[in-house]
Amino acid sequence: MNMRSFWWLALAFTLLWIWLQWTQFQHAKSQPEAIQQSTPASDNSVPTANQPTAPGDVPAVKGADVPAMKPTLASGQSVHVKTDVFDITLDTEGGDIRDVSLLKYAAQHDHTKPFKLMSDKGDLFYIAQNGIALAPKATLPAPTHKSLYQVAKNNYVMTGNTLSVPMYWEKDGIRVTKTYTFTKGKYLIKVDYKVENASKQDWSGSLYSQLKRSSNDPYHNRMMYTYTGPVLYDGNAENKYNKHKFDDLKKQPINDQTATGGWGAMIQHYFIAAVIPNQKAKNSFYAKSLGHDQYSVGVVEPMVEVKPGQSGTLNTQLYAGPIIQDKLKSIAPGLELTVDYGVLTIIAKPIFWLLEKIHSVVGNWGWSIIFLTILIKALFYKLSETSYRSMARLKKFQPKMKQLKENYGDDKAVFQQKLMKLYKEEKINPLGGCLPILVQMPVFIALYWVLLYSAEMRQAPWMLWIQDLSAKDPYFILPVLMGISMWVQQKLNPSAMMDEMQQKVMKLLPFIFTVFFMFFPAGLVLYWVVNNVLSVTQQWYITKKIAAGEEK
Repeated sequence: MNMRSFWWLALAFTLLWIWLQWTQFQHAKSQPEAIQQSTPASDNSVPTANQPTAPGDVPAVKGADVPAMKPTLASGQSVHVKTDVFDITLDTEGGDIRDVSLLKYAAQHDHTKPFKLMSDKGDLFYIAQNGIALAPKATLPAPTHKSLYQVAKNNYVMTGNTLSVPMYWEKDGIRVTKTYTFTKGKYLIKVDYKVENASKQDWSGSLYSQLKRSSNDPYHNRMMYTYTGPVLYDGNAENKYNKHKFDDLKKQPINDQTATGGWGAMIQHYFIAAVIPNQKAKNSFYAKSLGHDQYSVGVVEPMVEVKPGQSGTLNTQLYAGPIIQDKLKSIAPGLELTVDYGVLTIIAKPIFWLLEKIHSVVGNWGWSIIFLTILIKALFYKLSETSYRSMARLKKFQPKMKQLKENYGDDKAVFQQKLMKLYKEEKINPLGGCLPILVQMPVFIALYWVLLYSAEMRQAPWMLWIQDLSAKDPYFILPVLMGISMWVQQKLNPSAMMDEMQQKVMKLLPFIFTVFFMFFPAGLVLYWVVNNVLSVTQQWYITKKIAAGEEK
């Protein structure tokens, strides 16, 4: 690979990256138009016990048509719940969770308000439901997500370490107490159904839980693509963690996925809501389109029997909060995989571990990014040195290369022959500047994903004007510094092997990157600035020594 090939490769990579970012921007831009016509989905069916299909708004038969009638969401009495981390609204209609605000996390654009994760109003439709499904021939009733509950009061405030919110339902001798239990400092919510059978028959039913939401993500950064949508985890499968895009579910719903343990979730940038059944039981999972830009993901748990005159309990859990890896890992197997680094996970995880360790010492994520970048640069110092030496030697012999081009440029065969002879005489390795960079690329791309996906960076301050590392630089100082550092680095690189047009195109790259990085999170731009400054410093030092004849 000669220098001409290297620079064309760099240009091709840059243009491809710009094109991908633009297509993601266009895709996100088109979503709100569809959302304006979106309304909550209607309930047309209730599942049967052990039924491995969606227990709500989707036909039980795979591929069946979704009802065309406009959906509605019934409402009963609102119940307000406030803990140290949640501000939640429940509804006695189904005992649904209709609204969730996270008190420890500020809203995206208004830091005076808490972040709203779920809502049944406005641009985002996103709720959590559960109920009890009956066997096909059951004669005794059970409350579903369409049943109306009774409550003792409509306002609950946490004063101790836990807070319980009971709801009551009774019919034909079956009394059910549905209880939400909140724990101080925790985003994990326990849901218990106590079934008391005062009838003279055996009662049986399966607990089901589901999340419903629209595809709209009002908090999505259109310039930075991150996945929003359903995820299913099957600990028994070879491919355990699977994303099911909204568009894919319209064509192929998931109806019959069974697993021991497992979980289903709706994820978005930094946050997740997950239904987590008994991890020792065999559960049935589903993910489907409900029509009208509504989607569901959920689980049906094994059947429980309650004899006459006895009582039984059905339990499940719901997580609604930030994607913090160490906390999720302790809740259920594989839940930490929602921090998705893709194919570079094997590299990204150790990088995040190191970033956390640095933060535990310095206490600031901005400085942690800087120190981590320095450590990574130190790790690859020798590789970078090899690359910069090769670049410096090529730059030193630019006059000779330019002369060869002038003398033999019209005859490519002779020009390449003379060029190879010059490389041999001056002991220049044309691959020396490329290979070390290619080796380092996976590490720097993995670091990029770590900084993009880490919820710890959200609204984390650095210093002075940077008060949110997950938001763009409000004054564009870091992007401009990044562009300047790219321009300086270009000046240090040899350009004799490029023709005039190639040189003009390459000169535009610092400007192009500066414009794009103006919309990037400040934490990512900070990393690029520090990395570029360190690279320029090292390259300048080596280039100066070789130019002065101190190295051969």
